[in-house]
Amino acid sequence: MPNSKDLILALDQGTTSSRAVIYDAQAEVLSVGQIAFQQHYPQPGWVEHDAMEILSSQLAAVTGALVGEGIDAARIRCIGITNQRETTVLWNRSTGLPIAPAIVWQCRRTTTMVDEITADPVIFERIREKTGLIPDAYFSASKIKWLLDNLPGAREQAESGELAFGTIDSWLIWHLTGGKSHATDYTNASRTMLFNIHEGCWDEWLLDLFEVPRQLLPEVRPSASLFGHTEHSSLPDGIPVCGVAGDQQAALFGQTCFEPGEAKNTFGTGCFLLVHTGNKAPLSENQLLTTIAASAPGSTQLEYALEGSVFVSGALIQWLRDELGLISSAAETEELARQVSDTGGVYIVPAFTGLGAPYWDMDARGAILGLTRGTTINHLARAALEAMAFELCDLVEAVEADISLKLKHLKVDGGASANDFLLQFQSDLLDAEIFRPQNRETTVLGAAFLAGLSSGLWKDTSKLKALVSGKDHATFTPVMPPEERKRHLDGWHRAVGRVLSNR
Repeated sequence: MPNSKDLILALDQGTTSSRAVIYDAQAEVLSVGQIAFQQHYPQPGWVEHDAMEILSSQLAAVTGALVGEGIDAARIRCIGITNQRETTVLWNRSTGLPIAPAIVWQCRRTTTMVDEITADPVIFERIREKTGLIPDAYFSASKIKWLLDNLPGAREQAESGELAFGTIDSWLIWHLTGGKSHATDYTNASRTMLFNIHEGCWDEWLLDLFEVPRQLLPEVRPSASLFGHTEHSSLPDGIPVCGVAGDQQAALFGQTCFEPGEAKNTFGTGCFLLVHTGNKAPLSENQLLTTIAASAPGSTQLEYALEGSVFVSGALIQWLRDELGLISSAAETEELARQVSDTGGVYIVPAFTGLGAPYWDMDARGAILGLTRGTTINHLARAALEAMAFELCDLVEAVEADISLKLKHLKVDGGASANDFLLQFQSDLLDAEIFRPQNRETTVLGAAFLAGLSSGLWKDTSKLKALVSGKDHATFTPVMPPEERKRHLDGWHRAVGRVLSNR
C-alpha cells in the first residue's frame, strides 16, 4: 500500500539534456536535477551524441535531484523512464561501452539508403502497413544498418551476439540494472521501423530487409511493467524500473489522454501531435504515422495513436538565440512579438532538416520569406512563433481528415507552451480551445504515472485523472475572425510551396 514516504524517480532523457524529477504520491514535484550535454555535427546533416555522456548526465541529474533537496534515496519506490526516441546506440555486451557515437533521430545520413531500399512501391507500402511509419531516415532501422555496414567488424560481432542495440531507454535500463536487463517497451520499439505494431513483435521480414541480426535486439515489454531492478552505485539496489515510454507517448499518458479522440501536442525541439485511437491502428491517408500508445497495467490489447511529427519547432527559437544571437532567451520572443501588430508579411519555414508531416520532404530547406527594409527583430520573432502554430495547424488538419472528426479541444505541453502569445494564436488558427496544465512537463510526468501504476502506488487511471483535474490550468479560446484565419493560413501554404523540393 502507498504511504507518504513513497516517492517516484522519473528520468527524462531528452535530445539536449537529461533530467531527473522526484514526485510524491500526489504527483507533486519535490525535486529536479537537469544536466545539458553536447550536440555533435560531424558533417552537414549528421547529428550525434556521446552515449556515455548521456549516461553520465542522467546519473548526475539523479544525484542533483536527490542531494539538492536532501532526499533519502531509500524512499524511492520505483523508477520511470522517458526518452528521446529513434536515437540509436550499439554497445558491447561485455564492456557496456558504445562502439560508436549514438546516431540521433534528427540525423539525415541514411536518407539515400532508405530511398534505395524503399524504391519499390510495394516494399514502401509493406513497411507502412507493418510499422505504421512512413519509411524515413528518422527511424532506427537504417541507423543500425549504417553502423553495421560502416564500423569494421561490427556486423560479425552483432551476428555472434557480442553487441546490443538499444534506443536510449534500453541504454539506460542496461546500465541501471548492471547489465542484467536488455529491454525496451512497445512505444519505443514501434519507432524503430523493425517492429510489427499489429502483431506486437520484431518482424523477420523487416529484419531481413535492413540486414539487422535478431541477436542485437532487446526484449519488448508493456510500458507499465517490470524492466529490472537497480544495481548501480548511483542508487540503492533493488528499486524496480517499471515504467518506460518514448517521450511523445509518455506526454500523451501524462496528459491523461487515455480514450480515443483525446489529443495532445508537445512544443519541444520538434512539434508532436498525438491523438489516441484506442485498440484500432488506422493507416493514415494524410502522411501521419500510426504508433503504439502507452497503456496502463492490465491492458489486454495494444493501444494506438496517430502522430504528426514536425522536426523543428522550439528549435527555431533556439536558432534565433544560439546561431543568430538575435535574442538572449526564448521568453523574449513573446514581448518582441507583441510589439508589432503582425509580421509585416514575413513567413519563416523552418525546414532545417527537411519537412516532416504532412509533407515528408527531406530535401526541402528552410527559408525566411517576405523580408523588406522595414523588417525588424520584432517581426522575425513574431514570424517564428507563428511558424510553430502554422506547423501544428497542418498536423491537426491531417488528423481531422484521418479520423473524420474536428478537434475542439487540444492539450499542450513542452517548453514553448509557456508562451501565451503562441497559444492564443494557435487557438485562433485552429478555432479550438487550448488547455495548458499547471505542470507543463507532462512527458516526465507520464513516465512517473506509468511507474506509479505498475508499482501499485496508484490503483488505476481514474486516480491519475483526479490528480490532474485538481490542479490549475490555463485555457485559450479562439477570437480571430474566419477571414483573417484564412489569410494567415493561405500565406503560410504559399511560403511552404516555395521551399518544397518537388522531387
